[in-house]
Amino acid sequence: MRSANLLNDFAFKYVFGEDCKEANDALKSLLTVFLERKVHHVVVKNSELVKDYSKMKNPRLDLLVEFDDRTMVDLEMQLRQTQDHLPIRFSYYLARLHSSQELEGKYYGELKETIVLVLFNVNLIDNNRMCNTFTLKNEDGLSFVKETEDRMKIRTVEMAKLDVNKPLKEMNEQEKMIYYFLNCHKGMDDSKIKVMIESDGVIQMLEKRVETISDDGWKKIIEDFRKLHENEERMERQLEEAHKAQEEAKKALQEANKLSQEADKKVEEANKQVKQMVRKMYEDGFSLDQISEYCSLNVDEIQVLTKS
Repeated sequence: MRSANLLNDFAFKYVFGEDCKEANDALKSLLTVFLERKVHHVVVKNSELVKDYSKMKNPRLDLLVEFDDRTMVDLEMQLRQTQDHLPIRFSYYLARLHSSQELEGKYYGELKETIVLVLFNVNLIDNNRMCNTFTLKNEDGLSFVKETEDRMKIRTVEMAKLDVNKPLKEMNEQEKMIYYFLNCHKGMDDSKIKVMIESDGVIQMLEKRVETISDDGWKKIIEDFRKLHENEERMERQLEEAHKAQEEAKKALQEANKLSQEADKKVEEANKQVKQMVRKMYEDGFSLDQISEYCSLNVDEIQVLTKS
């Protein structure tokens, strides 16, 4: 079994984003399959990749690509294996991409289409479709803008929904490519992969690219980057737990302050009632000693209350 792993976003960007014809052809095939539109020309806007990941600072491992009609696509293989905030992440990616367009001196009708295309290996959407497209709609499904004018889309590919036991001849192009992504590390040892490599032109193209990340050097890079991701996820969970604990402590403090304020208010109200009672008794002719005995106050305190 070889080291190739297209579920690793570092390797994924290298296979599809390297500045060479082979990678560009593979990228066009991927976009054609999952966007369900023919892609003739595409330019990767961020093809730079540092193999020494230890030197990276906030690396962008998504692929920012632009079509000849200036449609922009943010393509990412999401390594995260949990649902943690994924919809929020994807929404942020789309907002960031759409707002990156230069609009000075132009009108809003000139905004180009922006698509976030994310592949991930968890179940997230509550339906049976592997590929879903999300746009701006209201509660009843009414589109905010006309379909022909819709400039913002999120396209999700849930690879975990693939039936890996489905016969190859019954798979569509999306299912075949997903199967290859999930099992390319097996190479010719996998019967379906073997047939696709021998008979499918698109998979043959992908296989040539995957071969570039199958040596021992890439094995270490992929493994080390996987560990780096695990550390980042662990730190993110710890930060989230710390933030949650901080919020709970803040809430507890607010509740304590509320109880303290309520207690102070009750004490103030009780003091007010005592003051009113002392004054009433004094006005009714009770002596200071009698009031002191009844209210458990000393004479000096009673004198202050009757004069205030």
